[in-house]
Amino acid sequence: MLKDIIGRNITAMVTDENDKYIFAQKDGLTFRLLKSELLKMPKMGAMITAFAYENEHHELQLTKTEPKVGFDRYAFGTVKKVQRDLGVFVDVGLKNKDIVVSLDELPEIMELWPKPNDRLMIALKVDQKGRLWGTLATTEMLKAVSVAGHQRMQNKDVTATVFRLKLAGTYVLTSDYHLGFIHPSERDVEPRLGQVVKARVIGVRDDGWLNLSLNPRGYEVIDDDAQMLKIALEHADGRLPLTDKSTPDEIKAYFGISKAAFKRAVGHLLKAGLVKQEAGFLILLKK
Repeated sequence: MLKDIIGRNITAMVTDENDKYIFAQKDGLTFRLLKSELLKMPKMGAMITAFAYENEHHELQLTKTEPKVGFDRYAFGTVKKVQRDLGVFVDVGLKNKDIVVSLDELPEIMELWPKPNDRLMIALKVDQKGRLWGTLATTEMLKAVSVAGHQRMQNKDVTATVFRLKLAGTYVLTSDYHLGFIHPSERDVEPRLGQVVKARVIGVRDDGWLNLSLNPRGYEVIDDDAQMLKIALEHADGRLPLTDKSTPDEIKAYFGISKAAFKRAVGHLLKAGLVKQEAGFLILLKK
């Protein structure tokens, strides 16, 4: 039966050829194999071993280039296309064939589906009709291949791929194979399944999981205020009679922000080496 052959390396007998392909049979099924994949042409009746699949034109095909994924063998693939009534198509390295992850495995909210160029870790599965599908890696499988985080990672920046969406939060796998969790309070917008995000480590659990945040650090939050101060300094020939010692009323009157926000903005500019405070003035440094 096709479902027992497809998605596996099989050995088939060469029975025919044309300019582009050789043809080989297995259990009464005929597969095509590109001649360009072969270093040497086999003789009629010879046995050849290759990976069996059905290409995008619904033709049975063999390839010497085995895909990154298999049955119970997981790897990341790149999302190529989204089809609302079917699922998402993932490139796993097969010629003329992307593997579909069914909508049954995707979030109910379509806005949280992967988009093209997102990444999904999948394995292969086959249905009763011999059709290949992709199936998402489970949390348990990822635990088996993950690396425990350590306290030295506190406040480090990481790149991570979203692999599971839950009401409790977002589950991710970092580029270094650490498992991470993002609580809803640590993000402005819920990331998509398969989205690659930049996050910050805000805690390391006893079991090695990372608690992550997508929110900017405190000094990053005030970028707009800091930019406003910098522009004001440029328009005032690089000197303003305001410092972090100025009164809240003076600051409010000039900038319309609180003294706390002003101090954070000044701190950001000081950290960036853009200003100095001297003799009651905030002074823009020439870069």
